[in-house]
Amino acid sequence: TCYLPGVKYENYVYEGYGPGGVAIMMEIMTDNKNRTVPDIRHIMSKNGGNLGESGCVNWMFEKKGTISINKNNADEEQLLDVSLELGAEDFNMEDDENFIIETAPENFGEISEGLESQGFDIEGELGLVPINTVNVSGNDVKQLLKLMDLLEEHEDIQKVYSNFEIDELQLQELA
Repeated sequence: TCYLPGVKYENYVYEGYGPGGVAIMMEIMTDNKNRTVPDIRHIMSKNGGNLGESGCVNWMFEKKGTISINKNNADEEQLLDVSLELGAEDFNMEDDENFIIETAPENFGEISEGLESQGFDIEGELGLVPINTVNVSGNDVKQLLKLMDLLEEHEDIQKVYSNFEIDELQLQELA
């Protein structure tokens, strides 16, 4: 909770489902829960989703540290060696531009500092990562992407986490 003169902001986590049964979690900071909840419920229901009960999807996510390093600025083998030596849990190259390193939350700071001290330019954050993903296809794709954009643009929503995966071909058809 943070305070401005005469205004009190509070933090909440809202959970729900999007098109195709996709789990959605939102970190909210608002000075007026009575305005924010109906807003978010409206956005969700208008776009193929629905707000759920507390706890309905949070079990589908786990807290992880995620560190990304631009592929142009790092030698893959050296980065892999250093990451594993520092105790990283996973090393991933799915992203076209970045190497993605996953850490346990308690090791995030140490691994980030270790990589920086080795000269790597990192971007990192602690957040929620889906345990399993849901593949979304057909009409659900467009509707889900619109819903995610609207949620991310909402002034009271700080972070949106989801467990969807979209096939490359589906994305190319949209483009």
